[in-house]
Amino acid sequence: MNIYIDTLGCPKNLVDSENMAGLLEKSGHEITDDPMEAQAIIVNTCGFINDAKEESIDRIFELAKYKENGAILIVTGCLSERYKHELFKEMHEVDIFLGVNDYHKLPDILDRYKKGSRETHFGSCDKTFTEIKPRKNKEKIYSSYLKIAEGCDNICAYSVIPKIRGKYRSRKEENIIEEAKSLASNGCKELILVAQDVTAYGIDLYGEYRLAYLLEKLCEIEGLRWIRLMYCYEDRITDRLIEVIKSNDKICKYIDIPIQHISDRILSSMNRRSTKESIKNTIKKLRGNIPGIHIRTTLITGFPGETDDEFEELIDFVEETRFERLGVFAYSKEEGTVAASMKDQVDEQVKLDRKDTIMSLQCNISLENNMKHIGKIMEVLVEEIEPDCYVGRSQYDAPEIDNSVIFTSDESLKPGDFALVKITDAFDYDLVGYHVKRG
Repeated sequence: MNIYIDTLGCPKNLVDSENMAGLLEKSGHEITDDPMEAQAIIVNTCGFINDAKEESIDRIFELAKYKENGAILIVTGCLSERYKHELFKEMHEVDIFLGVNDYHKLPDILDRYKKGSRETHFGSCDKTFTEIKPRKNKEKIYSSYLKIAEGCDNICAYSVIPKIRGKYRSRKEENIIEEAKSLASNGCKELILVAQDVTAYGIDLYGEYRLAYLLEKLCEIEGLRWIRLMYCYEDRITDRLIEVIKSNDKICKYIDIPIQHISDRILSSMNRRSTKESIKNTIKKLRGNIPGIHIRTTLITGFPGETDDEFEELIDFVEETRFERLGVFAYSKEEGTVAASMKDQVDEQVKLDRKDTIMSLQCNISLENNMKHIGKIMEVLVEEIEPDCYVGRSQYDAPEIDNSVIFTSDESLKPGDFALVKITDAFDYDLVGYHVKRG
């Protein structure tokens, strides 16, 4: 059977889709990039915030038109898990709904499926990480995400992830290392570690936080050039982890820490463990111990009860801290969360205006930070070939969300190559330069 997989949402969803693809190919099916050729279409949805839900629903209806060709339509992912009963009742176009903990059932479901029937498959959340092998990389093999855990034990007041994905389950170290070696042997040069909270890695399996130890093991793998950390919780960034990042050249001097806010009252209301003092201390330690560290964070504006003074406190913090990378979300009221029932919900336009205010401030900060790179030589991972230039990323930039380096070269380069680039100009979110020879 030819199967088309459409993926929405975060990198963790992408890994799930690649695992599904590998499992299906192992079972004798073929993965196609053309929905017109597909006998089954799988939509791996996102259901985290309203915009993502709307995008997922639109995509389901868009792909439903291929049912005219006889394709089976399967919906899985966070939206499917979160609204299992409602979607089955309302979306008659969908033949099969599948839960986020049930991907391993796909081959059997397809083998037994009777044309014209409608089915749901939602199992209970496993207590341990479910390994699905082999994984088929659909995207750029030179840069790959590596999921090190599933689920979440951080019960943030605004988040539905624990209800959707279940409790935190770390992967066994040997399975992570095995997959990382396989990726490297197939040409992966940049490994991006993801989980709902990578800094919690190991606590459930080994009774201690093991991210620093895991990183040291990953650094031993031949062929890997960059190892990148995403989704780190501030309160679990230990001195040991900082030392490992500092002392290993393969680990990008980049860390993603979604702090969400700086007001102690708002952080407490969000059910975050961090405080204003702890956040500032962690940033100070990172910058004081790791030369050139680039810190990415995300913030939420308009959380219920956020006052004008608390928003000003957030603005002052952004101005003072001058993050190298920063994104902002306007608070999304999600049913089933503690925050959804809180009083003093902030007006939608106020949320958006506050978001725009911070992003406007960050635009100027980003330009100022980028200007510091002019005249320097940076190692750049080539990603795109344009008619008159190349586009790539430095170690300070994660794919899709961060800056690009646009440069010219007298040599012929290809995606996945590393090039030394001298920076000659800077913009709000991009750098410009030219390729220089090594040595």
